Amino acid sequence: MVMMTGSLAVRGTVLWLTPQQGGRVSGPPEPDYDYDYTATAYLPPRTPEDGQAGLALRRFAPGAWRTPAEGILVPAKGNRAQQVIPGCIVVITEGVRPVGLLTVEEVHALAPDGTPIVAAAVQPAADAVGAGAAAGGGIAEASAPADPPYRHSTAASRWASKHASDDAPPQPAGV
Repeated sequence: MVMMTGSLAVRGTVLWLTPQQGGRVSGPPEPDYDYDYTATAYLPPRTPEDGQAGLALRRFAPGAWRTPAEGILVPAKGNRAQQVIPGCIVVITEGVRPVGLLTVEEVHALAPDGTPIVAAAVQPAADAVGAGAAAGGGIAEASAPADPPYRHSTAASRWASKHASDDAPPQPAGV
């Protein structure tokens, strides 16, 4: 389970709405290998007014109504944290009009430099190893920063450039 308080890399399946369903009149977007498809999005039960996030998608099939895709979600400044887990639905919008649905299959938190944050395993605390049993088992958990920086302006540039994290093996979120 990941709380979207900063940028998240997601992988899943996108389903584009037809024009009859209120989707894009021109049909599914055509991916451009120099630029990613960018839009806004939200996670129900939030709405575009209280839970809007930026979204950049790439690696999806041209002209396909349903296709695997990967992307990055960046919460709008001032929006509260949202829970993003495999199986949740992200509503893709252009303005406030829904144009697609992304079913999330994998979630990865991103550090400010765009690299994936690997979930820290619970490890024995160095100063509690000797007296650990009496003081709660001697287990220390890693914690995330309380207020990660707002990185909306750099989200699309991270996807347009080659980064060492592009070669990192996927690490599904622990649910």
